Amino acid sequence: MIEHIVALLMFIGPDIKEHRIQIDPDTGKPSMSVCLKHKREATRVPAPNVQYKCIKSKAELEKNIDGSYSIKALILE
Repeated sequence: MIEHIVALLMFIGPDIKEHRIQIDPDTGKPSMSVCLKHKREATRVPAPNVQYKCIKSKAELEKNIDGSYSIKALILE
């Protein structure tokens, strides 16, 4: 399924190593403010060559066994 999402990406060097969908727990909708909050928390622990970015994008999602969704592929336009 393809949806519009807000995701927090972790880059190590030029590669995306981790990505997480950021959803507001109150509304259940994608939230840039939640993403920026998690980005601030992640950057408190400095690590060499690690960068974090929040993006709004389309993504192909897959449903996990527990009912949550994970990013299968980002669709960057």
